[in-house]
Amino acid sequence: MNLRTTFVAAALAATALLSGCSAAAEGPAPAPATTRAYADVNGLHMYYEMYGTATAQPPLVLLHGALSGIGTDFGQLIPELSKTRQVIAIEQQAHGRTADIDRPLRTPQMAEDTVALLHQLGVQRADIFGYSMGAGVALEISLKHPELVRKQVLAAGGLDADAMHPGLLDGLAELRPDMLHSSPFYTDYMKNAPHPEDFPRLVARVKDHDQNALPTFAAAAVRRITAPTLTVIGDSDIIRPEHAVEMFRLFGGGIMGDTPAGLPNAQLAILPGTSHVTLVHRPELLLPIIPAFLDAPAEGVR
Repeated sequence: MNLRTTFVAAALAATALLSGCSAAAEGPAPAPATTRAYADVNGLHMYYEMYGTATAQPPLVLLHGALSGIGTDFGQLIPELSKTRQVIAIEQQAHGRTADIDRPLRTPQMAEDTVALLHQLGVQRADIFGYSMGAGVALEISLKHPELVRKQVLAAGGLDADAMHPGLLDGLAELRPDMLHSSPFYTDYMKNAPHPEDFPRLVARVKDHDQNALPTFAAAAVRRITAPTLTVIGDSDIIRPEHAVEMFRLFGGGIMGDTPAGLPNAQLAILPGTSHVTLVHRPELLLPIIPAFLDAPAEGVR
């Protein structure tokens, strides 16, 4: 396959995979949100939902992927995750119920918007679960606001463009909004967005972000993060397994745990039979892993 068509083929395959995954899902009924509201932060009218009730544990913040939203990415996970802790799910600029504004889509800005919203809600300490684009936002928050993050789950995210298989982004310019019209990305946007006609604008924002502003996180900076980190990818993800292992090592993993010092504060999960798009639609694999990681006491090795 010509490399310039790789991204387009991946987008079309993702549409088929996610459509099939959503249609076949027999998961739990959607959890009722205790709050559905907006907050005005940094010029953005930002939508969020809260589930469950506050506990002694810090809330779990969910950050969705590109082109997506709360229900599209986390609908199968929220019912269980919210049973034992409060869950706060956020929709970023131009995504879902959060309308676009006159500024480019950038990871550092999404991170600051998220932090501002959490501060408005009185959240001083949280666990963060970021998926794909949301993993980059989570990592940015951990770097710039370490006092806010107790633990982080980075799912299907990387440190830079080299995280992905070679050639994947070469054909991004060829992606058109109509290629996604049969996908839940489009269906959910049409149902939820305040301006459904802006779907092409969302696609343009994401393309600009991925072509011109993919975040790059320096290894030395990542190594200084002290929040215990769970790195998750699918075994057929757009993220290379080798890169996930590199991240795992930067967070303190990849050492022998059978010593007096015990296990490191980093964990790595590679989900079998799982692609980038289907990762958040594998509750049977994620739900035994994520709560166990979040609930476990931090070990002594970093």
